[in-house]
Amino acid sequence: VKVKIPFGKKHLDAIFSVPEKKSTYGVILTHGAGGDMNFPHLVSLAAYLASHGVLCLRFTCKGLNIAYRTKAFKTVVEYLKLSDDYKLSGVFLAGRSMGSRAAASVIRHLSQEDDDDFIQGLVCLSYPLHRPKLQSKLRDEDLLFIRCPVLFVSGSADEMCEKQLLEGVASNMKAPKKIHWIDKANHGMAVKGRTTDDVMEEINAQVLSWLRENIELEHK
Repeated sequence: VKVKIPFGKKHLDAIFSVPEKKSTYGVILTHGAGGDMNFPHLVSLAAYLASHGVLCLRFTCKGLNIAYRTKAFKTVVEYLKLSDDYKLSGVFLAGRSMGSRAAASVIRHLSQEDDDDFIQGLVCLSYPLHRPKLQSKLRDEDLLFIRCPVLFVSGSADEMCEKQLLEGVASNMKAPKKIHWIDKANHGMAVKGRTTDDVMEEINAQVLSWLRENIELEHK
């Protein structure tokens, strides 16, 4: 279902992937610095989640300014929260690369503003912890503030997220967290000798099982 979400004087293009049965929880998903919501990995994940009963709303927000991207993501969260069509108990925010930074930033901002439990967790696909070859400046400030569960899915050969550095940041985080390493994958999740579909199957299955664990924890 295609929608246009008002954003200031403009709008954000978005698509709902809707499961057959009514979904109680949803995932909001966005892309990295390049591309848009039709980036193949996002399309694959959205379809996979919807086919397993989880509503997925993915959206496009162009722009390389992280504050702008964060503002857009926040607008989409508010839109879904107030939606009459999909009355959800909670959402997980998810993003690829820069999109996951924006998602983390939204969660930090919202947790400082209001204390409702609408946001259930964060999924970071290829979180860009640092610029290539610039490991001294880590983009970890938002991660250290977050309290909700966080899943990282990163390539072990990601030039923007060195393995030891992410594990170090994770150990300092107060939130419950899990890291799933895709062996030998780079920042774009490409692995020599494996097809894109094969890698996506691994990623999608990881995301779904983590979502299910955390939804179950909520219900206990």
